[in-house]
Amino acid sequence: MSLTLQDVEHIAELAKLGLSAEEKERYRTQLSSILDYAQRLQRLPTDDIEATATVLPLTNVWRTDEVQPCLPTADALANAPDAEDNHFRVRAVLEEE
Repeated sequence: MSLTLQDVEHIAELAKLGLSAEEKERYRTQLSSILDYAQRLQRLPTDDIEATATVLPLTNVWRTDEVQPCLPTADALANAPDAEDNHFRVRAVLEEE
């Protein structure tokens, strides 16, 4: 499938890209090649291939949850720029109405 320069300009407009004449021609060639390859893939006989989400075995790589002691409050607040009553103190980020 061969794209025209107008096709590339339309795609660039949709993506809000400003392309030079050289880039338009390069992308026209590259996108046409990609679409040609996609058409070749569409012609492959896949009727006997079972649909699958992944070809890799599913395994859980997370560690098991284990109760561990918490970080002491003083250590957690040690490098805080501002703290008050064992809490982090931060500037308000919402405007009051």
